[in-house]
Amino acid sequence: MERHRIDHWLKLVCLFKHRADATDACRGGLVKLNGLRVKPATPVKPGDVVEFYLGSHFRKVVVQGLPESNVSKELARTMYVDETPHQERVDPLTTILRDRGTGRPTKKERRDIEKLRS
Repeated sequence: MERHRIDHWLKLVCLFKHRADATDACRGGLVKLNGLRVKPATPVKPGDVVEFYLGSHFRKVVVQGLPESNVSKELARTMYVDETPHQERVDPLTTILRDRGTGRPTKKERRDIEKLRS
């Protein structure tokens, strides 16, 4: 059986655009394999459950296949089963907007408002 690194597999099946991004996510603790945080070189096999955060979005996939090299996106999508739970979209403006008369915004709220303006 062939061994695939988790960071390489994530890149080959087009879940991350670059392998370096997948490696950084693994090192940052954003990728879990069967419920455990993993290092970038952890081997992957069919049937494993991979959970990761891509930005603010959570994804959960089950490994179905191991591609040998770069494949088309259509074929790459057949290498995993997406079990991501449905997530409601949260509008960042409505979470930051404040009611009139509630006082001065805190330092964190001011930073969040500045992020939205730029």
